[in-house]
Parts: sequence; C-alpha cells; structure tokens
Amino acid sequence: MKECLLYVFSGFLESGKTTLIQETLLDPQFQSDERNLILVCEEGTKGYDDAFLKQVNAQIVMVDDVSQLNEDFLEACEQHCHPDRVLVELNGMWSVDRFLDLVFPLRWILVQILSTVDASTFDLYLTNMRKIVYEQLRHSETIIFNRCNRTTNQLYLRNNIKAMNRGAQIIYENENGTIEPLHEASLPFALDSSITLSDHDYGIWYMDALEHPHKYEGKQITYQAKVYPSPKAQANAYVLGREAMVCCSEDTSLIALWVFTEQELPEVGTWLQISGTISVVYDEDYGGEVCMIKETKRKVITHLEDYVYFT
Repeated sequence: MKECLLYVFSGFLESGKTTLIQETLLDPQFQSDERNLILVCEEGTKGYDDAFLKQVNAQIVMVDDVSQLNEDFLEACEQHCHPDRVLVELNGMWSVDRFLDLVFPLRWILVQILSTVDASTFDLYLTNMRKIVYEQLRHSETIIFNRCNRTTNQLYLRNNIKAMNRGAQIIYENENGTIEPLHEASLPFALDSSITLSDHDYGIWYMDALEHPHKYEGKQITYQAKVYPSPKAQANAYVLGREAMVCCSEDTSLIALWVFTEQELPEVGTWLQISGTISVVYDEDYGGEVCMIKETKRKVITHLEDYVYFT
C-alpha cells in the first residue's frame, strides 16, 4: 500500500500559509505526477487559481466549519480523491491539537507541521491571544517568520518561540520573500568573562545558552533561581531554574540547569543566588550539548516572581 504524505500548515489568517503551500508544491522536489489534495480551512486574500492547480496536479476541498473536519470527512477525501499528498491549510483559530487527535485514513502518514507567523503582528497576538498562539505553534517542526525588516527583533521572536517549542527550527523571511540570516542580536547583559544576570534577563540568557552553549563555556556567572525536583538521581547536583510563562499560569515550561556542588544539597523550593563556572556537557535527554554550572558560592534569598517572560 502506497503511503499518502500529510503536511499540516498552521498560522493565523494572512500569515502566509497559502503562499508557503504554493511555494512547497512548486519546489522541484515536489514536482511529479503525484496527486495533491489541499484541504483549505479558511479563505484569505490569496487563493489557488485553476492554472496553478493544473500545474501542480492538485485539487482543493474547502472545509467551512471545524465540525466538518472529522474522521469520516477525511476518509471520504481518501476514497474520492485517492491523493498521494495532502496539505492541510488549517484555520488559525482552530485547534491543532484537535486535528492531530483525529484518526487519519490508514495510508496517511503525518510528515511535517509547519507554521507561518507575520513578524510585524506577532507581539500583538502574543499580548492578546497568548494561549491561541501557543496552541498554533507548539507542535511545529518549522516556524517561518515572514515580513521581517531591519527593525525586527529576532531575539525577542526566537526566545518566545523557544519557550513554547524548544525543538522548532526558526526561519526569518524578508518582506521580499528572501531568507533573512539570523543576526547576533545584542544581549541585554555584558558578555564578559564574568556574567551577572538580572532577574529579568534569566530567560533570555537561558535560551541563548541552549542554542549556543560553547559561547558561555568557562565563563563565571551569577544569577538567582529556584531549586526544583531532580528528574533523575545525580550525585552532588541539583536542578536550579525558573518557570517560563508559555500561555497562562497553568501552562508553564521549566527552564533550568544542573548545578554541581561540594556543599550539602539545598531543599527543593528554596530560592538561591549562586555563582559558578559554566561547563558544556552532553545531555542524553535533550539529545545535545547543554550548559551546567559548577557552584562556587550560594546564598538563600527571598521568594522571587515565579514566572519569567521574554521581552
């Protein structure tokens, strides 16, 4: 039985989903005699004309209501269209989780989830619709920020995405559609041999260290954070970090590091100010290299705000 490859495109209205689907189908790697089915769950200003559909051997099925997008409907698409590839242009207000929970036709194999984001409106959506933004982006393997320009704060975009979806690949596109290289954005703390983080800068530092651990190897660091339960036994080490607000106070993500110490281990829930030396080690759970701290000094401090934000 030949597999039917399923691609899901999420993002808000006018974020560029249709353009991305068109570019995907025109990619030479996709050019073949295979049958393509596009499930369109919302209509924007840009659509698919007959000439394009003929060129890429595709047909469209419109989905007007979320209740229509169910297992019987997908099976009917399979039986009537017999596609080799299915590209789903999800409505930006519909739940990605709900779609992924459906039982797909037997041949359909989910290959990739991609999301498009208008960089110029991301902050507005994040401020007013954080939970919906989170639901749209948290499963995506690739997130494309389009309509970027010289004023786009890539660090702000990246840090917020990594708090929601640590493994996502992030791509920045200029307003003319070309790929914008990642700039080494100015960090809000001095990148010297000794780094002192303000309470507000912990999350930004953590995300940068996660992507570029060797940048910080051998440096001294001082910061404040909370002791958390250890996911596994580790001699002379404890987990120290903060909770990152993802979409609401009920939905947070722990951003923390191992701290190795020669002192007695602190109690879980204790807030500390520590100083130490940063090393880089391989973490099997993460599947890559991460920073860890060798503690040189610590003191107990009063309770801080539970959550960090990325601004």
